[in-house]
Amino acid sequence: MDDVKKWLSSHRISEVECLVPDMTGNARGKFIPAKKFIKQESRLPESILIQTVTGEYTSEHYDIVSETDSDMFLEPDTATIREVPWADERTALIIHDCYLSSGQPHPLSTRNVLKKILAQYQSKDLVPVLAPEVEFFLVAQNTDPDYELTPPVGRSGRRESARQSYSIDAVNEFEKIIDQMYDYCEKMELGIDTLIHESGAAQFEVNFLHGDPLRLADEVFLFKRVVREIALSNGVYATFMAKPMRREPGSSMHIHQSLVDRKSGDNAFSTKDGKYSSLFFNYIAGLQKYGPSALCFFAPNVNSYRRFTPDNSAPINFDWGYDNRTTGLRVPESKPDGFRVENRLPGSDANPYLAFAATLACGYLGIVENLQPQQANEGNAYTQEIEVARNLEEALRLLDKCEPLRQIMGEDFAYAYSAVKRNECEAFNEVISSWEREFLLLNV
Repeated sequence: MDDVKKWLSSHRISEVECLVPDMTGNARGKFIPAKKFIKQESRLPESILIQTVTGEYTSEHYDIVSETDSDMFLEPDTATIREVPWADERTALIIHDCYLSSGQPHPLSTRNVLKKILAQYQSKDLVPVLAPEVEFFLVAQNTDPDYELTPPVGRSGRRESARQSYSIDAVNEFEKIIDQMYDYCEKMELGIDTLIHESGAAQFEVNFLHGDPLRLADEVFLFKRVVREIALSNGVYATFMAKPMRREPGSSMHIHQSLVDRKSGDNAFSTKDGKYSSLFFNYIAGLQKYGPSALCFFAPNVNSYRRFTPDNSAPINFDWGYDNRTTGLRVPESKPDGFRVENRLPGSDANPYLAFAATLACGYLGIVENLQPQQANEGNAYTQEIEVARNLEEALRLLDKCEPLRQIMGEDFAYAYSAVKRNECEAFNEVISSWEREFLLLNV
């Protein structure tokens, strides 16, 4: 902690945000004066890890955590310390790991779940390398949830009304926000690379530099906060909902993934003569076999499943193909040292810790079970029937039945996750939609 003390002092920090990612991937925690942060032990109720997206608790709450709602102990990951660029006072943030009173990692911490999967790879001398692509929309501020969202007005004074994929001018409509985003990300040392305008109105995609999965999960977690804060300061909203608008495409978080042999430093997906290795095919086969059961981690909200329709450029199955953007699993064209697979199923609403953990878990199971994939799809996968679960409840049932995936993610965590998400489903089912009032009120 001496280095942290020096860092806080040199940056003249007066306050520290102690952050913990919750089940949804949002920040929970507390503010502590910088002088006290160095001296005191931090704790939080363990129940914050299993709140639903509405802030509620499930009926199984005390089957998941202790009846006394005990504290968990927080340990700062000093590698995550950053200054908060939007704060009025000099403020730092540090992401914390959660532990039980016994000293064991808390099984309900999503960051610990990812660490658990990475340890499985370490035991086989394999190092996962990921590169996420995160999409989001800018939308006009709207405080009434009964009204549909609309694109914001750009600097031209107009809203987008046509598809603007890869348009430079469409990006420049929101130049101030984009410039501020790059500025804040540089100050926070977030490894973002390219930005493009996606096909939706005021929809953007940011690519992250490839690297360590835990570090990248932290960066995506923080990036979402950055973009939301910048948008608010400019009078608009930024949303990472999977499908925020009816007539616009959804937002994804594609995950490029490969494995490095720890001993040789070579890409384990490539043979010495530059061909795809048997490990590569095992990995894809694991994604094909276990991906459907992991879908609830890639699509964690009731809204997520509105993305999976053929006319929205979103995958509808776990087929794989070489440079085939219609399949759920795409193998980009690349040189042998860049061999990788892109999982196109996750939405931008996914908790990055869980999405990364789940996709790596599927690949790992494929390796240990020596699975073989189906034949590569060389056609248009959008013309096939939709094979993925069509709603969150169906996806959760697949997880409940998949013992290997539950074990590797952690039985306690899988049970808690299902309970939290089922509670969200029940809350959603209580809402009567405008469609029901319009078409059923007088016609049934």
